[in-house]
Amino acid sequence: MSDIHFRRLERMYLAARCNEMYRPSITIAEGSAEIGFDVGPHLHHAGRAVHGANYFKAMDDAAFFAVNSLVDDVFVLTVSFNVYFLRPISEGSVLARGKVINASRNLWVAEAPLEDDRGRLLGRGSGSFMRSQTALTDAMGYGGTT
Repeated sequence: MSDIHFRRLERMYLAARCNEMYRPSITIAEGSAEIGFDVGPHLHHAGRAVHGANYFKAMDDAAFFAVNSLVDDVFVLTVSFNVYFLRPISEGSVLARGKVINASRNLWVAEAPLEDDRGRLLGRGSGSFMRSQTALTDAMGYGGTT
C-alpha cells in the first residue's frame, strides 16, 4: 500500500463527525495505526473516570485502521471485538496501537493495546474484520490529494 492511501484514511477518520468531541490524532502505516486523544471530565462516567466506551472506541478504531491500511478499495467492517479493561484513567491522554496479527483473503485479525501517557496498560482489545461492499470514495472523505 502507499503513503497516499494512509494519508487519505487519516483524513477520512479525522473528518468523521463522531470524532468531534475526541479531537483524536491518528497515524497509519502498513498493517498498523495509532489513535490518541486527551481525556477529561467530558468523557467520565459517574465514578469520575473515563467510560469504557471510550476505551473501546480507541482500540476498535486503531485495529480497524490497521486493517483498512491493507485494503485500498473498500471500507472494512468490524465483525467482532473483545475488550479487556485493566486500569481506570481520569486525566491525561491515551494511545491505542493497532496492529494486524493475521490476514487471509476475507478476514483479518488485529489487536490494539491502550496505554496512558505514562505507558501504563489501560486495556487490551482484539477483533476480526472483513471487507464491506462500501467503496472508499471522496464523499466519505477518502479522496483528495496526498
